[in-house]
Formats: sequence, C-alpha cells, structure tokens
Amino acid sequence: MEIRSAVIDDVQKVLDLQEKYLFNNLKEDQRKDGFVTTPFTASQVESIIAQDGLFIALDRESVVAYIFAGSWDYYAQWPVFPYMTSFFPKVKFPGHHLTTENSFQYGPICIDRDYRGGDLLKSLFEVMRLGMLKRYPLGATFINKANTRSLKAHVDKLGWHVIGDFEYNSQEYFILACDMSRPVLPNAEIVGVQAK
Repeated sequence: MEIRSAVIDDVQKVLDLQEKYLFNNLKEDQRKDGFVTTPFTASQVESIIAQDGLFIALDRESVVAYIFAGSWDYYAQWPVFPYMTSFFPKVKFPGHHLTTENSFQYGPICIDRDYRGGDLLKSLFEVMRLGMLKRYPLGATFINKANTRSLKAHVDKLGWHVIGDFEYNSQEYFILACDMSRPVLPNAEIVGVQAK
C-alpha cells in the first residue's frame, strides 16, 4: 500500500473509483455502505492536484481510496459549498472561530469497499492532515444525514465534531469541523507514505 499526494497520472484512476461509488450510480441498498455525492470532472481533479489537495492510497497501481481537500475558492464552483459556509458565523466549534480563511473544505473521501474497516482511513487522513496543516489550522465539511456510515467513521475514528446542520436541494446535511493540529495516528504508524 502506498499513500501519497496525487499526481496527474492518477487522474483516471481517481475518476474510476469515484464512478464506482457515486450516489446516483448505486442502488438504494448499496448506499447504506457509504457513497460520494459530488462528481468531479477530469479537469477539476487536475486543478485540485495542482493545488496539492488530493491524497490517495494505491494498492498494486490501483487507487483504492482518496481524499479531496481544498480552498473554499476552489469549491465555490458548486453552489452547496458557499451555502454551507454562510452558516459559519452561526455555528459553534468550542475553542475555535471557524472562517473561510482559517479552514479548508475536506472531502469527498472515498474508500473502496474491500479496504474499509481497517486503519487505511486513519492513515490516509493523517497524510492529508499533515499536508493541509501547513496552510490551514481547521478543516470543515458536510455529510449527508443519510450517510450514517461516513458520519460514524468521521466522528468516532477521526475526531470530527458535528457543529450544525442545514438543508439543501431537499437533502439534509450535518456540518462538521476538525482541528488539524490533532493527529489521529502517531507518525510511526503511517506506512507506505511518500512525499510528492
């Protein structure tokens, strides 16, 4: 297993994994195991790579997991993100004042079903956390209230905090925030990490 920042040669592999777990491509019973809702085009993936905001896990040259992470300016191309950040002045994250300047948008994250349940989530998150901490002290995101598996993983395994909620396009979401200065794994436990 190799965990690292993505490069241009990884774009199609990331799109292949995305396609496999997009909400609209899954049957209702498959969605209970988790899904992603924001589809990225090849050019959008290339753009986030140029900003050092895509982190991947590979097994035998296949991308088996990814995390997108970027500025609110990048994510403003999807209307749901500016709508979510409009709630920042109203939400409470104890010990922090959440803004679009001191935080980044985390996600989507996708892990192939065959690789779920172990420490891959924590290892991939830790590589992303270290990469983004250089620029932002806080991360923020939203999770569809129907995606209970993702919510449980982020709160229980990664230390995210639910700080609010909102409704958008007839869907309900939780707003979550995370302090990027808090590691989820000691550095020694991250295996296969390669710097870009």
